[in-house]
Amino acid sequence: MNTIILTIPGKPFGKQRPRVTKAGIAYTPKETVNYENFIKLLYMQKYKKYKDLKLEGPIKMTITAVYKIPKSASKKDKELMLRNVIRPTKKPDMDNIAKAIADALNGLAYEDDKQIVEMYISKIYAEDEFVEVVVEEVRGGEAR
Repeated sequence: MNTIILTIPGKPFGKQRPRVTKAGIAYTPKETVNYENFIKLLYMQKYKKYKDLKLEGPIKMTITAVYKIPKSASKKDKELMLRNVIRPTKKPDMDNIAKAIADALNGLAYEDDKQIVEMYISKIYAEDEFVEVVVEEVRGGEAR
């Protein structure tokens, strides 16, 4: 298998910064842990033989974060949003979305996220919200 496609339902979520207790112990916030575990579960359900399917070598990841059109949007703005003329400029930041997904798929879709040599991330509007992830092996300078 050279390509993995995964749809993560719900609002795009970015990896949160580690928190530190008064005792100086760092921990990952519960919401981030839950989101990453959700991604892992979705992956394992879709790719039941995931233990045998790890992508090898350099890989490319494409992430499309799809935001729901605000109810307050005018008909004109809604049309522009659906045609990608108006794009989401709200949180979470794209790099935090990518970090949460790359970390969640670590050890499942690929051995380590250091294998990611290309990444494309975009934010768009649609009627529903979700995140689409495509991960593929790269051979000879281009994705296979």
